[in-house]
Amino acid sequence: MCRVVDLRQAVLAKNDDAARALRAGLTARGTTVVNLLSSPGSGKTALLERELLLARGRSVPVAALTADLATENDALRLARSGVPVKQVLTDGLCHLEAAMLGRHLDGWLPEDTRILFVENVGNLVCPAGYDLGESLRVVLASVTEGEDKPLKYPTAFGLAQLVVVTKTDIAQAVEFDEAAFRANVERVNPGVEIVMTSARGGEGLGILLDRALAAGNGAVTHTPVMAGGRQHAQSHDHDHGHGHDHGHGHDHGHGHDHGHGHGHGHGHGYGHDHGHGHDHGHGHGHGHGHGYGYGHDHGSDHHHHHPGPAHPHRPDRAPGSDHADHAPGPDHAHEPPHVRPAAQPR
Repeated sequence: MCRVVDLRQAVLAKNDDAARALRAGLTARGTTVVNLLSSPGSGKTALLERELLLARGRSVPVAALTADLATENDALRLARSGVPVKQVLTDGLCHLEAAMLGRHLDGWLPEDTRILFVENVGNLVCPAGYDLGESLRVVLASVTEGEDKPLKYPTAFGLAQLVVVTKTDIAQAVEFDEAAFRANVERVNPGVEIVMTSARGGEGLGILLDRALAAGNGAVTHTPVMAGGRQHAQSHDHDHGHGHDHGHGHDHGHGHDHGHGHGHGHGHGYGHDHGHGHDHGHGHGHGHGHGYGYGHDHGSDHHHHHPGPAHPHRPDRAPGSDHADHAPGPDHAHEPPHVRPAAQPR
């Protein structure tokens, strides 16, 4: 039992170390990472597409990396905004990890990027336990998902620094009780800001971008009670040329035994990585990506996941680490496929 405890703590510590290093490196170059978590079908892709268009209209250099189990649909959609977009295909792996993200950014992310939006794998369980080096963690839920969503997924909502409600244009039709939802969020994450949005109707558009820019400029972000007084085990300094140093700590996680993860993948288009994960106690992962103009890596990665108990400060943290045995392979850049102009999101 003690050995299991040691393994899990080592796994979580390894991811936190990778997240701190990634955050420090990106902060030094002026890039802020925003980690977007939600259930499938929440409308985060539609909202993100509108935010990317707003950023481009305001001449804010942004980029987006989106992770899915399969298909490149979200990346193709986001690429219509005209900003750099990269797809990561996990083929069954339920979350991203910091070292994994770092490999996909290497050689792809434009140097002048101010905001990197990471659209995590669509679920509110596994991704909640992994710091990706973000400076702002956002959890989204649509009005169709029920007012008790925060109570069903307390770790995801409890570690959020911003909560976004989507599809408010149909709130009345589905009899969404905003007051009840807000009360339930407050129960798991007192004081966190809740923003109401509609990608179709326009409500709240631009707030996500504004909050991301503020975080990048050193604004103090919400510290969830569940984070134990620290923010996702973060400790980073911002140097914006006006003599301000800002540091905050992030701690987040949840308890899940992801043991044996096998993953391999190939990317097409704007950068993706295929990997699949199986829970067996100890695992391997292979990642292959192809670059097509707006971001793709070719490479193979091997990582081993060892089960173990949750971090003492992160009771719901899922174990998982990225023990790289092989360096990523060479990148291949290709012209991107034809992308249609942006359409009104549904």
